[in-house]
Amino acid sequence: MATFLALTLAGPVGAAEPLKIGLAAPLSGPDAGFGQGARLGAEQAVAEINRAGGVMGRKLQLVVQDDAADPKQAVAVARKFAGSGVRFVIGPLTSGAAAAASSVYEEAGVVSITPGATWAPLTRRGAGLLFRLAGSDAQQGVLGGTLLAERFRGKPVAIVHDKTSFGRGLADEAARALKARGGQERLFEGVSRDDREVAALVAKLRALEIEAIYFGGLSAPAGALIRAMREAGLSTQVIGSDGLLDRDFSQVPGAEGTLMTVAPAPPRLPEPRGAKTPRSAEAEMFAGAAYAAVEVVRQGIEGARSDKPAKVAAFLHGGATVRTVLGEVAFDAGGDLVKPPFSVSAWRRLPDGRLDFAGNDVTP
Repeated sequence: MATFLALTLAGPVGAAEPLKIGLAAPLSGPDAGFGQGARLGAEQAVAEINRAGGVMGRKLQLVVQDDAADPKQAVAVARKFAGSGVRFVIGPLTSGAAAAASSVYEEAGVVSITPGATWAPLTRRGAGLLFRLAGSDAQQGVLGGTLLAERFRGKPVAIVHDKTSFGRGLADEAARALKARGGQERLFEGVSRDDREVAALVAKLRALEIEAIYFGGLSAPAGALIRAMREAGLSTQVIGSDGLLDRDFSQVPGAEGTLMTVAPAPPRLPEPRGAKTPRSAEAEMFAGAAYAAVEVVRQGIEGARSDKPAKVAAFLHGGATVRTVLGEVAFDAGGDLVKPPFSVSAWRRLPDGRLDFAGNDVTP
């Protein structure tokens, strides 16, 4: 009788333990809207996979932790996951949190899949269990440098950055790509929004007869430079990154015609069963990517025929195609996407007078 009672309390004989998947995302702080979207997307993916029978006979269990997009908190979350038997983690979302936590996951033998971290060195530090579903800043910079090399071959070009680590990283990658394709910038320089710095740079651009520049950095310093160039009568072509994705950029005089590397708009997931309110625009930014990350875990386990993180990582590093809500993806030996998800768009004037880039794709 006692044996029967013990078996009854333990559940059905032979029932497999659920497979824990962690979600590390900012659920508080200024990035909470993005984190909540990631949570909704991951929850939806887990629910739908479980309804279809789970993974290799096991149901998935999502374990959620708030890292607040803070590196220290991300490390604490990583240690908590590692100590509680979580072997697959979706996240962190942000570059700083992912960079801080990656060594903890690696040491603990945990596969982590970040839906949003773009910091280029993240996948260059020897981590074998880290994968990235977002394109990296390096991949954007390479595309920018390629545009300079192919569209302005033999013409004077410059590479400029806004003195941030983000901007300098983009600029360095653009310079390497340009050189690899037989080109060479006549000027490589950093500039802030300071009027004197901007004026001095514009004078150099004029003296060198620069026809195009790649700008690595954010919208505000790029806008200040473009405004100053147009006021000085320079029609220099500007190529930027998704750092220009700012509503204020459309108000910059002379911004029309600026080219920009940009990731495709995130897919809008169908609302889950019983949803009372639609997801916000912020939430939609990472809902699809987090959903896709869970799909990567599922197909990685099925492809490796094992739930051992090292075997799953080896399968994914092998370049296998994984079908996700983002489309088909594959990873290289470093954990980056084989095909970076970037296109080139132009800021153009619409019939109603607004300046926008949506739908204005151009051939790289």
